[in-house]
Amino acid sequence: MTSTTPTAESTEQPIIKLYWLEQSRSQRILWLLEELNLRYELQIFKRDPETHFAPPELKKIHPLGKSPVISITPPNSPPVVIAESALIIEYLLDHFAAGSKSTLLPKRYEEGREGQVGGETQEWLRFRYFMHYAEGSLMIILMLYLVASNIKTSPVPFFIKPITSRIGDKILTSFVEPNCVTHFSFLESQLQTSGGQYLCGKHLTGADILLSFPLIAGKGTAFTKEKYPGVWAYTERLEKEKGYEKAVEKIVEIEGKFEASLP
Repeated sequence: MTSTTPTAESTEQPIIKLYWLEQSRSQRILWLLEELNLRYELQIFKRDPETHFAPPELKKIHPLGKSPVISITPPNSPPVVIAESALIIEYLLDHFAAGSKSTLLPKRYEEGREGQVGGETQEWLRFRYFMHYAEGSLMIILMLYLVASNIKTSPVPFFIKPITSRIGDKILTSFVEPNCVTHFSFLESQLQTSGGQYLCGKHLTGADILLSFPLIAGKGTAFTKEKYPGVWAYTERLEKEKGYEKAVEKIVEIEGKFEASLP
């Protein structure tokens, strides 16, 4: 476990620390911090080389021992510890993007309709939806895709191999692949109707950042360029975002390499 601290100091911004676990989904939070141009500290944890589990020290930060987790320490106040990627993104945007020139958090209400039911902008409604969709719907299917694929290709004795291959194939063909078609067709249509190059419209939002992990990890396996050209092009646009590239550079600096893949 190591820690890195930026050289720049500020008496105004709360101290932000990202508890980074190698080979985790923490890169989305790192990307957001870069996108918001916030100073932050990194505390780095390594997985157990045999079990691939997170080290027990992470449970001292949060009882689940998962990553990402952040702590935000305001001046003269105890730290606020936040887990779960979507909540971390929402919290950071609420405090560091709201009211600024950043487009990462869409404007909630249309002019003159503040606080009214149905007065929300389409960009904000899409943003809130995809903030829940990314982990609540899409990621579940991709995790099942990973599990079924691992069952199919698992190293087992030759006389058991036909059984595991059949089980993996059955899960993929009867449940996972039809759901992949549903989800990636849905995303294809959402991109066509967003009014811009991103899922919520013309500008990159926190929801795009949250969706980046499952899409980049599933690119070429769960979905292809031929079947879903719009999703493919959108995913490549995310990979070319300056904030994403800065985050990747930071990850390479930390881990020596970067690979967006399912656990």
